[in-house]
Amino acid sequence: MKWFEIGLVVLTFATGIIWLLDKLFLAKRRAALQEEPVLVDYSRAFFPVLAVVLVLRSFVAEPYKIPSSSMMPNLLIGDFILVNKFAYGLRLPVTNTKIVELGQPQRGDVVVFKPPHAPDQNWIKRVVGLPGDRIAFHGDTLYINGEAVRYRPIGEYVGRGRGAEMNGATLLVEELPGRTHQVLEWIDRANPAGQGEWEVPPGHYFVMGDNRDNSEDSRFWTQTHFLPEANLRGKAFLIWLNCEGWFCSGSFDPGRIGTRIE
Repeated sequence: MKWFEIGLVVLTFATGIIWLLDKLFLAKRRAALQEEPVLVDYSRAFFPVLAVVLVLRSFVAEPYKIPSSSMMPNLLIGDFILVNKFAYGLRLPVTNTKIVELGQPQRGDVVVFKPPHAPDQNWIKRVVGLPGDRIAFHGDTLYINGEAVRYRPIGEYVGRGRGAEMNGATLLVEELPGRTHQVLEWIDRANPAGQGEWEVPPGHYFVMGDNRDNSEDSRFWTQTHFLPEANLRGKAFLIWLNCEGWFCSGSFDPGRIGTRIE
């Protein structure tokens, strides 16, 4: 994804510069010629398309594909999602430098980001801890500022396709302050993982996957348990396709198309 972004920026600027130089200096010199250089012809044709794609991906919405089961039951392997690129401020492509402040993540937001220990990758998790929060996870319960989050069991999870790998897990509604969403629990009570307490520093967030027992999230990051604000890529908001394999040669679920990410 990083190299695609770099390539898109380079091609956009290269075709734009070639087109502009030809427009300003070269076109008049060859006015008598019947043919136009192929490079100029291609640059004039592709620059507007590349520029539109670059602006949309960088400042409006960017597509991602869900590669793992860490956000089940809400996001499945094979989901193609759209990420709002301006929800948390406008950022430059490639460097991810914020140039316009527009908003901050709220508790419960599903965010795409570059993890601090793997900055060349894009991950997706849910924000559960804001700057200044005291977060704890004991047994199967999340605590925020000393208050236990409420859970409401709604049955046993039954999935389709790759989602079937978590069949039999307990499906619960997690009631974060001001937000509710579903989570999965299939905890090894004899050897629970991800236990601990953390205080979120300024400018950072604590993130967790909705598939609580199958998510490499803030609980397990060793160098730092917190997501820096500067690593945010955007807010996930829509599933626009669900399929597996090349050209959807695997399972395909049309019912997930257009599903909002809560």
